[in-house]
Amino acid sequence: MSRALETELVNFEALARDGDKSRGNELARHVAMLFSLTSENCSEEQMEIYDSVLTRLASMVEEEARCFIAERLCKLRRAPEATIKTLASDTFKVAESILRHSTVLRDPDLVEIAREKGEEYQVAIATREVLSEIVTDVLIEEGGATVKRKVAENEGAAVSEVGLNRLMEAAREDEELQFAIGSRTDLAEQNILALVEIASERVRARLIEVDDTAGVSRLPQATRLAAQRMSNEYWLARYDFETATGRVAALARGEGLSEAVLRRFSAEDRFPEAVATFALICDIGLEEAKHWLVRLDTDPFLIVAKANEFSPMTVQALLKIGPWRHRLGNEARRDALERYESMKATTARRMLDQWQGRIAV
Repeated sequence: MSRALETELVNFEALARDGDKSRGNELARHVAMLFSLTSENCSEEQMEIYDSVLTRLASMVEEEARCFIAERLCKLRRAPEATIKTLASDTFKVAESILRHSTVLRDPDLVEIAREKGEEYQVAIATREVLSEIVTDVLIEEGGATVKRKVAENEGAAVSEVGLNRLMEAAREDEELQFAIGSRTDLAEQNILALVEIASERVRARLIEVDDTAGVSRLPQATRLAAQRMSNEYWLARYDFETATGRVAALARGEGLSEAVLRRFSAEDRFPEAVATFALICDIGLEEAKHWLVRLDTDPFLIVAKANEFSPMTVQALLKIGPWRHRLGNEARRDALERYESMKATTARRMLDQWQGRIAV
């Protein structure tokens, strides 16, 4: 990072000597505002500078200024990662908007905060537009009644079978949770029957009333959510591929890229970095890699992976990150891995060559 550029942006020595925090508060607001207006066009180096500056400013300014920074950054697709993580663990007044909205936070970040922070933080996480089973399992396990209700009410929250069983058990003594579970549109028939068995007469009546009078009004919301999840563009728009590509390019120039790097990015839930690494290792375009690692049809990804002779362990890891964590069920992942293991590398390379126009089709 260029120390000169950082110094030009903020004079930290002068701020540290200044006993009046109002100057620092105002400066923090200006820097956050400037970044929010230019984030889409920032280079990797500029992102690093903003990240360093905003993280340091956050440690020097008052809560109100930190709230302003959080509000300006929380809905940005591209935002400085260290700053976001710092704000997400700040006082709840600061952290709330980040926890509810920021797509920069990864599942490991959300799990850590859900385990270490209090109920307010868990409730905020439970209202996010998209939640994976990994996160909801922790929220349901660690959270109280309010957290469980918020998870159950959230149509964008994927709930595992284990998580649903825990919700059902907790719902035996909680009518509001019974109603929240019954209002979900993704319940299997056996889940509905199990709910009917434990639901109070009052809740059963309410559920019937909702089905009769509000079911039609709930349909557009369910349809919208389903359409979003079917759209590749919806999922890809959540990630900062620009910054990730720069990081991966620097890594390629340094220690180099390998399957081990791919698995590391997968373990860290770094989907954009995994995509950029996959593209470089396999010598395909970034746009192709982005779409092949998000679409419901996993065959193009499997063919490219087999042509490059990736291990089943690497393929399995990639099938569990990013959008596929939400879009693919366990059965779909198992089927994809079975197809991969039965595929021949020579056949995959021939198909990839045909796609790329290297031989006549």
